Amino acid sequence: MLEWPGGARGALSLSFDNLGEAAEIELGAFPTDAPLGEHFTAKGPLRSVQIELMLRKLRATFFVEGLNTELYPVELLSAQLQNHELAYHAWRHEQWGELSAAEQADNLARGLAAFRGLGKGMGVEFTGMRPPGGRLGAGGLDVLREAGLRYCSPAGEGAGVVDGIALLPFQWQHVDATCVLPPLAPVRVQMTGSPDPLDPDVFLAHLEAEIDRLSREGGFATIVLHLFMLDWFGKGRLMLLLNRLRDAQREGELWIARCGDVAEHLLSHPEVFHGGATLDPTSWTP
Repeated sequence: MLEWPGGARGALSLSFDNLGEAAEIELGAFPTDAPLGEHFTAKGPLRSVQIELMLRKLRATFFVEGLNTELYPVELLSAQLQNHELAYHAWRHEQWGELSAAEQADNLARGLAAFRGLGKGMGVEFTGMRPPGGRLGAGGLDVLREAGLRYCSPAGEGAGVVDGIALLPFQWQHVDATCVLPPLAPVRVQMTGSPDPLDPDVFLAHLEAEIDRLSREGGFATIVLHLFMLDWFGKGRLMLLLNRLRDAQREGELWIARCGDVAEHLLSHPEVFHGGATLDPTSWTP
């Protein structure tokens, strides 16, 4: 069985993907006459989520697009000061697996420079990324390694170390967007036997069952929520989920940690975690 700090049976990272209008701009869905830097996710849900996390002494990883360094620098630095982790989610939510290796390297270099320049010298040094779409693509892990990153969170399962890079895969069944996006209907069939969109109560029950399973059987998992979907999920359900994570942490069932912290644990025990991750080569995105 994998070994986790404090004798916990399993490890779990709570993560939030996307911030602001970056992904909408990339998809061509953001109104051309709308002002930049006023997106509701940065002005409302981000703050309320951080308050709820603080009340429960939980830390999360926010995978955000590099464009947010220009649009929401104060919000990013605030998350950093609250001991949450900032990690990379491409510059403008480009589908990572569709970029050439050179495009990935340029995208990553631009993001690293922008994060380092935050706050008039304060800067943020992110150590990991989650590729939009879930696939590594042409650059594989080489691009990340050459840029000095420590970990990656693509689609897959398990947790492992490959040539000095920690892999912390996410499973689509642990992603809130899976419940509603048409291309993810095959995953819903795996979860419930039906391709129909899931009710948020069903998704909460699914996550709670997964937390219970992880507490019993061990291993690693990451929950992926999106700030723009919190109205769908509901504040009450979010609080129930955070309470369950808080209790699992208090009782020593699970090590609830930021992705970067989990990655450093893996990298300090490469012999234990070698080959422990399996990647999902399927793209469920349109």
